[in-house]
Amino acid sequence: MPEANSTHGTREERDSMGTVLVPADAYYGASTQRAVQNFPISDLRLPSEFNRAVARIKKAACRVNCGLGLIDSDKAEGIDLALEEVLIGRFDRWFVVDVFQTGSGTSTNMNVNEVVARRARELMGGDANARDLVHPNDHVNLGQSSNDVIPTALHLSAYEEILTRLIPALTKLEKSLKKKSKQFRSVVKTGRTHLQDATPVTLGQVFGGYAAQVGEANKHLKQTSKRLSQVALGGTAVGTGLNAHPKFASEVCKLLSADFAFPVREARNHFRAQSTIDDVVAVSGAIRVAAVALMKIADDVRWMGSGPRAGFGEITIPEVQPGSSIMPGKVNPVIAESLRQVVVQVVSNDSAIAFAGQSENFELSVMLPVVAYNFLQSISILANATNNFATRCVDDLTATTRGPELVETGLALVTALVPVIGYDESARLAKIAAKTGETVFVVALRETNIPEAKLKKLLNPLKLTRRG
Repeated sequence: MPEANSTHGTREERDSMGTVLVPADAYYGASTQRAVQNFPISDLRLPSEFNRAVARIKKAACRVNCGLGLIDSDKAEGIDLALEEVLIGRFDRWFVVDVFQTGSGTSTNMNVNEVVARRARELMGGDANARDLVHPNDHVNLGQSSNDVIPTALHLSAYEEILTRLIPALTKLEKSLKKKSKQFRSVVKTGRTHLQDATPVTLGQVFGGYAAQVGEANKHLKQTSKRLSQVALGGTAVGTGLNAHPKFASEVCKLLSADFAFPVREARNHFRAQSTIDDVVAVSGAIRVAAVALMKIADDVRWMGSGPRAGFGEITIPEVQPGSSIMPGKVNPVIAESLRQVVVQVVSNDSAIAFAGQSENFELSVMLPVVAYNFLQSISILANATNNFATRCVDDLTATTRGPELVETGLALVTALVPVIGYDESARLAKIAAKTGETVFVVALRETNIPEAKLKKLLNPLKLTRRG
């Protein structure tokens, strides 16, 4: 029986490879310690949402295994209670494996198995070191493999985060943009194409377009993310289901469906589920669509709010903090800038996920930990930044008089005269106005025979924003 070595603050633990020294107070065992030694790569760890998903899978598995008579009730109760403590975060400090580890996530799976096994022994009143009492592989991992547990945890943790955080955040922003669209429905501004003046639009139309962009991205995400509800559990090592009870996966999925509050389905084809991350690649792509939309919106807001004297100055951005350590009174579009940086990270994460997806070989995807880290990070930071952008920027945006003023002096108004005097003559008027600094109205009144009343009607900016 392994004994604690109090002199050196370690205890001896063993696994199938032999013995290894582990910190005396650690709840993990030999396999985890080997991972700590083998992967001193970074300070990155898989997020708590992921580790809790692993624990939730094991909790359901324990109950099913007990019901199937594969594990006795005393062991099952100890494991179940230990997992309850894991789920409330009591053992978070003992999940110590680096993200850049074995590509299947075996080290993370064993980290959870060992913590749960040790705590279960304590709860049963036994020797905390007695592997035969509760074994991390034989009992906690019964019916499972890292190769099906880790991708299942990836799917379920990500889908839950998308449903509870990212989709609501995008919905909130869409509502904020729709509200601004109504508020600005009669505020005209210069449209811009190729960064050059174009015919007028209303600020309301612009924000209505933003709202539609976010809404469509959210709709795509809702539909695509359903793919994550299909899980690899039950395939064990390579997809054949070796060493798992025939009813194991289906029964565990029933419990997981109740726990996660969305349908959890066993994969229709376990070989696809374990040898690819196609579903994650697809959903990450949908998240990228939303991120790219937010980049466009945040950038437009920055430009329209630029100034206040030397920029467009068509909207006023909420003042949330001083913008310069040297220039007094300067205020910057920091919330939009924050969102844009998040988008850069999300798009980069998506590239890493796609690269991982195309790097799979034979029966197993072996970049799961880094995929899980990037995928869950994208969901989390994009949800946070989207909520922040809606609350701290969009909700308090105001329109200025600058937009309508620029329309009055803009050359693109001449487009409204094309049906009356033709393209070439309209172009001539625009060139005169550009050279003299006069408005299109003044030049047209002098250079054409169009009556003043008709000219005013033709060049009414608000009318030009409407069809018909």
